[in-house]
Amino acid sequence: MPDRTAQDGSQTGAGTRANSAEQPWPVRSVAIKVAQWIDRLGSIWVEGQITQINVRPGTRTAFLVLRDPSADMSLSVTCDPDLLRNSAVPLQEGSRVVVYGKLSFFTGRGTISLRIIEIRPIGIGELLARVERLKALLAAEGLFDPRLKRPIPFLPTTIGLITGRASAAERDVLTVARNRWPAVRFEIRNTAVQGPTAVPQMLAALAELDHDPAVDVIVLARGGGSVEDLLPFSDEALCRAIVAATTPVVSAIGHEPDNPLSDFVADLRAATPTDAAKRVVPDAAAEVAGVRELRARTAAALRGWVDRETEALAQLRSRPVLADPLRELDLRHQEVERLRTAARRCAEQLIRTESTAARHLREKLTAVGPAATLARGYAVVQRVTGPERHVVRTIDDAPAGSQLRIRVADGAVTAAALGTQALGAEHTDTGRN
Repeated sequence: MPDRTAQDGSQTGAGTRANSAEQPWPVRSVAIKVAQWIDRLGSIWVEGQITQINVRPGTRTAFLVLRDPSADMSLSVTCDPDLLRNSAVPLQEGSRVVVYGKLSFFTGRGTISLRIIEIRPIGIGELLARVERLKALLAAEGLFDPRLKRPIPFLPTTIGLITGRASAAERDVLTVARNRWPAVRFEIRNTAVQGPTAVPQMLAALAELDHDPAVDVIVLARGGGSVEDLLPFSDEALCRAIVAATTPVVSAIGHEPDNPLSDFVADLRAATPTDAAKRVVPDAAAEVAGVRELRARTAAALRGWVDRETEALAQLRSRPVLADPLRELDLRHQEVERLRTAARRCAEQLIRTESTAARHLREKLTAVGPAATLARGYAVVQRVTGPERHVVRTIDDAPAGSQLRIRVADGAVTAAALGTQALGAEHTDTGRN
C-alpha cells in the first residue's frame, strides 16, 4: 500500500512530522488536533428543541440534548444549572430555544459538546410568526395551488393512516370508516404527533406508505391540542414531503379552528379525524340507497320513454297516410291523369294550330309558286344547248335558230326561234330572222 500523507488538517505547523503507515499519529495527537480545529469555529448561535434535561444536584454542569425539529439529528449541550433556573420562561422537554455558545471536543472521551452561556426560549408569538412567514413562502412557490391537488379515489381499498398510538384520532377514523364501509382496509403507522421526534417519524411513515402500491390514500390524523402541540404539522420538511408524495394525502389535524400548514398543502383538508373518515370512505348504506333510487329513477324514465314512444306510434298509425296508404297514390294517379289529359289537349291544340299555319304557308307558296303562274297562262322558255338547259330571260338569250323548250302548265313544247322582236318594236328585225 502506498503511504498516505495527511493533508490540510494532518499538520499543525512546519515542525510536525509527516503522517504515514510507518509513522502513525497516536490517538492523543489526533484528539488534540481535532480539539484545536473545533476550537477555531468560535462561538455560534444554534436553534433547536430541547429533548432531554439532566440537572444533577450538587453539580455545576447541566446536561441537555438539543434536537433539530425537522431531522433526526441532535447535539449534546452543557451549561451552568443557574442558566436554566434563571430563564424568564420555564424550560422543559419540547421547548424551542436559541442558544449561544462554543463547541468543545473532549479529548478524554472523544465527544463533542456545545457549551452555552446564553439561552433564549422561543415564545409562541415568534413561532406563529415563523409559521406565517413559512406559509407566505410556500404560497409564493405555488404549493397551495388547487391545480396541484390530486383527486381522492371514490372507494379506496387500502387507506394509510399516520396517527398517534392508541389515540382518539385513530379510534375515530377506524370506527367511522368501518361503520361506513366494513370492507375497507388500513395500513396504520403509529408515530409521535408532538414533540421533537414527531416530524422525523411522520416523514418516515409518509415515505413508507407513499411507496406502498396497495395504499390508495394517506390520512394524517391528530386530535385537538395547543398551538405548540400542533407545530410539527406546520414544519417545512413535512409540508414539502406531502406535496412531493404521489399518493393523495388528507390532513385531519385538530378541530375546525385549527389550521396547520399541512391543511393547505394536502390534497384534502378535513376538519376533524371523524370528518376525514367520512370524506374518504363512502357510506355503504347511503350508496346502496342511492343505487336503489337511481334504479327506480331509471326504470321510471324507461317506462315514461316507452309510453311516449307508444303514444307517438299510435299517433303515426292514426294518420291518414298510414290508415289508407293507397289514398295518396290514388290522388297522385288522378293528378297524373289530369295532367296527361291537359298535356294531350295542349299538344293537339298546338298540332292544329301549327297544321293551320302550315296549310296557309303552303297555300301562299302555291300561290306564288311557278305552277300557279303557269296555270294562269305563263310559260317557262329554256334554250337547249346540248344536255344543259338555260332559262331565256332576254331576247339575247335566244338568237334565231336556237332550239327551245317551252314549259306550260300541263307539259312542255319543243320549238325553234325564228327571230326576235324587242318589246315595243312595230316591225320584225330583219337582221334577226
